[in-house]
Amino acid sequence: MSSSSKFTRTGVRDYEKRRYRGFDQRIVHAREMRLIRKMLALAEAGCASRADRVGQPGRRGRWLALDLPCGYGRFTPMLQERGFDVVSADLSFEMARRAAENAAELTKASGGRTPRDKSGPGTWFPALAANADCLPFQAGVFDLVFSIRFFHHVHAPEDRAAILREFHRASSGYVVASFYRANGLHAVQRRLRRFFGKSRTNIKMVGAGVFEKAAEEAGFEVVRVLPLFRGLHAYHLVLLKRGQVFDLSPL
Repeated sequence: MSSSSKFTRTGVRDYEKRRYRGFDQRIVHAREMRLIRKMLALAEAGCASRADRVGQPGRRGRWLALDLPCGYGRFTPMLQERGFDVVSADLSFEMARRAAENAAELTKASGGRTPRDKSGPGTWFPALAANADCLPFQAGVFDLVFSIRFFHHVHAPEDRAAILREFHRASSGYVVASFYRANGLHAVQRRLRRFFGKSRTNIKMVGAGVFEKAAEEAGFEVVRVLPLFRGLHAYHLVLLKRGQVFDLSPL
């Protein structure tokens, strides 16, 4: 797997401006957000009470999520709204830095404090460059590992397995991730896009049950799998659970 990224600060800004601007991309984005909210609602039902977090070192009554790869922070506002402090990580530090900047700008625009304010403790916007198969975090530190639009770039089964094991080690509860399940119609569409120069990305689709089996072998329970558009698109979301480790008392 690659251990570096060639994204520059300018390149990140250009990517942010182009991505999810087309009509079809906006449809995909809206559907994706809706399904992710369903997954997060299921995960939140099993997360430890916010009240249980108060008094723990470094915790302020909120859950902690790792967003990897975070990109420019497309999902950060939604995670924050649902009660998560977010650690933004990406192979590209410039991407992670942009995610943190966007989170700070949004917080400031809504009247909240940012880390640069001197009038209070501020809001936490950590960002770092990290490889998914070797995370620089203690075991079990995250209530949620959030990994969207990543695994279809992981082609080798052994790399996929190593990343899932790392996610299992770093999480104390849940993983929300996406992967591409083999779909003939979508495969033809991808080949046409590459033929006409619309995309240079070579994505990896896996057979039915392949990703789920790898997740189970890494120690996860597969809670839910949802297709983006059943029968039409290879994209699937999956919710994984790491054992029975939570106090399920109501909030």
